[in-house]
Amino acid sequence: MQLSEQEIIRRDKLNALRELGINPYPANLYPVDHTSKQVKENFEEGKKVVVAGRIMSMRDQGKACFAELQDSEGRIQLYLNRDVICPDEDKTLYNQVFRKLTDLGDFIGIEGELFTTQVGAKCVRVSNFTFLSKTLRPLPLPKTDEEGKVFDAFVDPELRYRMRYVDLVVNPQVKEVFMKRTKLFTAMRTFFNQAGYMEVETPVLQSIPGGAAARPFITHHNSLDIPLYMRIANELYLKRLIVGGFDGVYEFSKNFRNEGMDRTHNPEFTAMEIYVAYKDYNWMMEFTENLLEYCATQVNGTTEATFGEHKVNFKAPYARVTMTDAIKQFTGFDITGKTEAELFEAARGMGIDVNETMGKGKLIDEIFGEKCEGNFIQPTFITDYPKEMSPLCKSHRDNPDLTERFELMVCGKEIANAYSELNDPIDQRERFEAQMALAAKGDDEANGIIDEDFLRALEYGMPPTSGLGIGMDRLIMFLTNNASIQEVLFFPQMRPEKKGPELTEEEKLIIELLKAEDNQPLAQLKEKSALSGKKWDAAMKGLAKHGLTKVVVDGDNKTVVLN
Repeated sequence: MQLSEQEIIRRDKLNALRELGINPYPANLYPVDHTSKQVKENFEEGKKVVVAGRIMSMRDQGKACFAELQDSEGRIQLYLNRDVICPDEDKTLYNQVFRKLTDLGDFIGIEGELFTTQVGAKCVRVSNFTFLSKTLRPLPLPKTDEEGKVFDAFVDPELRYRMRYVDLVVNPQVKEVFMKRTKLFTAMRTFFNQAGYMEVETPVLQSIPGGAAARPFITHHNSLDIPLYMRIANELYLKRLIVGGFDGVYEFSKNFRNEGMDRTHNPEFTAMEIYVAYKDYNWMMEFTENLLEYCATQVNGTTEATFGEHKVNFKAPYARVTMTDAIKQFTGFDITGKTEAELFEAARGMGIDVNETMGKGKLIDEIFGEKCEGNFIQPTFITDYPKEMSPLCKSHRDNPDLTERFELMVCGKEIANAYSELNDPIDQRERFEAQMALAAKGDDEANGIIDEDFLRALEYGMPPTSGLGIGMDRLIMFLTNNASIQEVLFFPQMRPEKKGPELTEEEKLIIELLKAEDNQPLAQLKEKSALSGKKWDAAMKGLAKHGLTKVVVDGDNKTVVLN
């Protein structure tokens, strides 16, 4: 492992601490009794406190030093005086340990009393400090000049997402996003629990990828010697619980779909699904708008949210537009009664990329997605979907070609999907068979497997039920004004880090010789390698190309050094 100069210096300091008898990574509890926020909110002159966190800045003034300590709730200023920390003749703890062996990013615990500085800053006068953890890599701390311009900010998305632990330390606004995410989950749970519904858990590994039209991740169960699928949805299991006698169940589920990645899709995502017996989609629309109004207020203190250039208001009630009317409004085309061939030609005439594997449902979905979806900025319920688009949804009570389904659109994106659930087992079997026909036709998102156990459950009887699914990642994007899903996931899926260059055996040999003794005369190194002239030349060119070595020329002397 090649270390930077800073990393080498920090390891030297680590050894120096140990030589002084200080354990840089102590195991014992540290008795913290205040956070930085509590210090500020309950500030009293002379009050004794014990605080712990990272050192984020230091201003050394010789016999005294000011520093900033960052904990989970913010920062607090510290004042360290040599003679207060070291009242006896031995000043090692201040002069050596703090001033010379402590770096930015190190964790320390401090004991002290509160006081106000001459410029009015709330501060802790440190009487003792304890090393809690030595950092071996420097934090990428931004710098601000006298004009307020920020330099060296940690803003590269690739690095931020891959090293979220660093992102959270140096970019405080990022932490606020995830605190709001937790508030959203808490608010939603509270709303459901107060309504009397029960939170449950269902399997992540499933024998049949059911409940949605999506491509699954496949794995293998060694003991049972069967293929299993990572959950694409938990719908069918939650409905089984309604069959079993629960009136209302909900789950926050991790779902996995082996599909594309973009600013609004991650292959692993979090959804909430809730099913309530004896309700329909009209009731669920009202329930949903009241739920989101409550959640927005709990997360942001208001029903209003900013998303990009749009101001969105989650205050109930929301507009309701049928799928047919939406397509007619924005394309002039009426999908009512149209055949698959007519829909195909209409979509192609609109410039939409379609192919022969698409059935009626997929074609209508493409038309709506391309021509209509982006026009709905304020929360809007799109209702009454064609039956071909909703294989698990009950037929519309007034039109058998439609279903009792709605999707909630915000800023041109779907954040919720709900049905009057299909509870006719014969109708459900026919819908599954239609999906199998689409799969046989080549639609890789259609479910080509019939869940016989779920049909058996329906045959035992499921009461009238309404179900709702909400994409939690997308909802928190809207509530925190983040256009990328990666910003609201602690650890989004990333491509593997690029590894170092693949070296030939000859290149590896030269590197090993230089590691044993760097800065060697070129002729001496060539002799040690025992390589032929051709292999030596190729290896040296390769190492230079990779930026691993360089030849230093001083007069007639040539030496090889590691970069």
